[in-house]
Order: sequence, then structure tokens, then C-alpha cells
Amino acid sequence: MRRTVQFQAPERGAERESRHEETRQPEPLRTEFGFELPRGYVDESGTVHRSGVMRLATARDELVPLRDDRVRENSAYLSVVLISRVVTRIGTVEDIHPGVIEDLFASDLAFLQDFYRRINAEGHTRAAVNCPSCHEEFTVDLAGGRLGES
Repeated sequence: MRRTVQFQAPERGAERESRHEETRQPEPLRTEFGFELPRGYVDESGTVHRSGVMRLATARDELVPLRDDRVRENSAYLSVVLISRVVTRIGTVEDIHPGVIEDLFASDLAFLQDFYRRINAEGHTRAAVNCPSCHEEFTVDLAGGRLGES
């Protein structure tokens, strides 16, 4: 099989600049997102781990938990198995498995479920919010610091 490729002549300075402005390059695909847990994971030694990393989910990440016996017995366990597959690190803990996710505080699990939805469905970690005092609208990055911190 023979493939034919056409090359364009190099553009001159002004031509290159005007064309560059017209065709902005899309942002590269981001596959990992850092986060800060509201409460934190407490390990066996009592150390609290708050910062972590979640990667984008693959189709396999969403399919494999459906074959898990724990999920078949209790469909609510699906989120535990799914989150354990896509969280790659919490603090210094890198061996993330369902047992680690089970030991999270409920507010941290809810945070990770929402974070998962945002990065996989919407592709970002930003959320539009309103100030309860002045009713001003602004955007916050949910992956940022702990709640209430700027």
C-alpha cells in the first residue's frame, strides 16, 4: 500500500502569526487530577492523608466492578470498587483498594464520587457557585484546598 502526503511550503513570519491566532491548539488531554479530601484518610498508624490523585476512568474501570461478587450482593458497593480503581494515591498511600475506600469518612467518599463524576463527565474540576452573603457568582476549583480555605 502506498501513502501519498502533501507538504505545504513554509509560511513567512506574518502569515504564520495570523494563521496561529486563527487555529488555537486545544489543551492536551489531562488524565490525572489532584484533589484534597475534606476530612482525610486515617491509616493504621493514625496518620491523616488528605491530598491525592484520581485518573480518568476507562471503560474497563466501569465494567469490571459489575462482575465483583460484593457488587452483585449490594449494588451500593459499586462506587467503592469503582473509586478504588481510579484513585492512584491518597497521601503516601499508593496501594488503593476497596478496603482503603471503605475506611474513608462518608463525606470523603461523597467528595470522591462527585469528583469522579466531574472529571469523567465534564472533563474538569471547576464548579459555578454563588456567595450566600452577596449572591455574587464565581467559579471554584474543587481539586483545590480544603473546604473554607482559599
